[in-house]
Amino acid sequence: MANASKPRSQRLWYRTLQNIHLWVGLILCLPLVVLGITGSILVVDEELRSLTGDAPVRELSGTPADGPMQPVSAILAAARAAAPAGTQPGFLVLPEEPGRPATVRLVAARSSERGGERPQGAPQGTPQGAPAPQGGPVGMLSIDPVSLAVTGANPAQASGGFLRTVHMLHGNLLIRDRSGRELVGWLGAAMLVLGVSGLVLWWPRPGRWKAAFTVKAGARGVRLHRDLHGAVGIWSLLVFLIVSFSGVYLAFPQTLGAGMSSVLPARDLRAAVTVQPVKGATPIDVDRAVALAREAMPEAALRSVSPPARPDQAYRIGLAPAGQAHGAPIATVFVDPWTAQVAEVRDPAAYSAGETLIAWQRPLHAGEGLGALWKWAVFLSGILPPLFAVTGTLMWWLKRKARRAKNAERAAALAAAE
Repeated sequence: MANASKPRSQRLWYRTLQNIHLWVGLILCLPLVVLGITGSILVVDEELRSLTGDAPVRELSGTPADGPMQPVSAILAAARAAAPAGTQPGFLVLPEEPGRPATVRLVAARSSERGGERPQGAPQGTPQGAPAPQGGPVGMLSIDPVSLAVTGANPAQASGGFLRTVHMLHGNLLIRDRSGRELVGWLGAAMLVLGVSGLVLWWPRPGRWKAAFTVKAGARGVRLHRDLHGAVGIWSLLVFLIVSFSGVYLAFPQTLGAGMSSVLPARDLRAAVTVQPVKGATPIDVDRAVALAREAMPEAALRSVSPPARPDQAYRIGLAPAGQAHGAPIATVFVDPWTAQVAEVRDPAAYSAGETLIAWQRPLHAGEGLGALWKWAVFLSGILPPLFAVTGTLMWWLKRKARRAKNAERAAALAAAE
């Protein structure tokens, strides 16, 4: 009963939560500021490329060639011819508008595999005598989809460019192995802790709700920083929590995906579709696979093509429904190269609630799929960690300074009394 009569600020649970919020924020403020600022920069990366001199990803330099887009097989062939030794096209992203390049992600070349003839248009084996790079993506090519001219190349090993450095800082803090991405994920979890604990600590007493959403006119010192910290935090909390959670999901997709699926059932949308190779048969080429996918979704626009890397994999064709906003989840059509049939269609319009939640994590984090308002809300959310770091640190420092001054006065008064 005695505890119930105490003010909230004097209760043990409140003081404990206050200390957690304080020390997590103070200890991790620098890496959290880095994540926030780099995230904001990446949201507006296209707008910044012309200022930094980084090669543009979504526009062709010079005058684009006139005419219809070449077949997918021709674009992949041009990429294969231009790819460095030991690499091969692994994933093709088609432009959303005329005058923009197709982007081909390069991967380490694999040796030819048994079990059936490789589908035409699929990645070939490593050239004889060429060293095969280890691991996943090893570079990128930009190709004019009309003239098939290579308009840009970006090897993954190159440090190149301000925005690439920003991207690596945000994605793995420049730590290239898996531990870097995991560290970023745990920092995102720390942001969630700060957001939730901040909400509890902010929660106003009866009659103080209006003041809790504003900064008092003429406020100075601790009061000014506390009002800024609380008011900005509560107005931006929803976006801050969504962006932080989606960042944690992107760092730990399997763990969080399994947890989310246990509450809201969902398939693994990243999983490939396995097919049965037919011995002695000739698989269809990539253009036929694209045609079959388009027949399955005739109103959708072609966005991406992933040829099978092994004989037991299907073509993976990405299609965007008409009128869909840039960055929103697209449909995926899997085409069996051996039977020339559509093996599976994963259409966002038919997703379960759990699948929709999972599919939206990346667009939400990148500020895409919901128009300009969401983009700029995500941009502003990245500026919040520096603001919280400054106001939080100053509140702690000013209170600490005031306590020291009060203790010194008390000690002086006791000394004088003796």
